[in-house]
Amino acid sequence: MVRRKKTTIFLDAKENSTVGDLKKMIEGITKKSPADLQLYNKEDAVMDDDKSLADYGLTAAVAKAQQPAEVGLAFRGDDGAWEELEKTPYSIPPELPDVMKPGQDSVAQEQTVA
Repeated sequence: MVRRKKTTIFLDAKENSTVGDLKKMIEGITKKSPADLQLYNKEDAVMDDDKSLADYGLTAAVAKAQQPAEVGLAFRGDDGAWEELEKTPYSIPPELPDVMKPGQDSVAQEQTVA
């Protein structure tokens, strides 16, 4: 999973793919040249194009479909400077109403019977 600001891109890559390969996949979606893309690992350090995803700990053991690994993405601006890495946090869902919480059915039934 590649994240930049409010955008999340889900990609399927092998752990022996290079960071450069990943940039080419992103190019197909964003239409930005790989030279204008900068990827960041989970420690928010810049990833080297020649290294594999496994070199950064992105293996099948830790990156699964139900819990994908996260890579940060930044673009190079028109002035040649890199934008700051920004990943907008996901929203927090509202709390469930009491009637939808697990275990509340039996409490409601007991109150109606009594």
